Amino acid sequence: MPEVANLGFVRPPFVYFSSIALGFALHLVWPAPLVPSSLSTPIGAAVTLLAVALFVAAVRTFRAAGTPIPGNRPTTTIVRVGPYRFTRNPIYLAFSLFQLGLSFWINSLALLVTLIPAVALISLVVIPREERYLEERFPSEYTSYKTSVRRWL
Repeated sequence: MPEVANLGFVRPPFVYFSSIALGFALHLVWPAPLVPSSLSTPIGAAVTLLAVALFVAAVRTFRAAGTPIPGNRPTTTIVRVGPYRFTRNPIYLAFSLFQLGLSFWINSLALLVTLIPAVALISLVVIPREERYLEERFPSEYTSYKTSVRRWL
């Protein structure tokens, strides 16, 4: 069994940062709007603020439980409270919502399009690896949690 869930090959913050940077670059070259400009700021601001609030709640919940946030440190417990009651991956959901909110706020189809490979990479590579780690480290506790709470929403 690995000692940590993420050995550092695919770091989620880097995945989302890269996706946002690429989206901005593409937007500069191809500034295709996503929605009418009258809707972009209110929708974008609301979704971005929701993402920040979810991220802060998830981080505070992990800290209160005494388990590290980075996947390259050993997990100490399965957290089932706060946003973890509704989604097993609130931090990844927050990162995704943040980019979605920026896409609307900046009104950039390119920024939205670059979110798709980021979510795919997190869904197909990062989360399955973390789930295998948690199933091995906390077999009955994680299996029970996994069956009662959805991966994303």
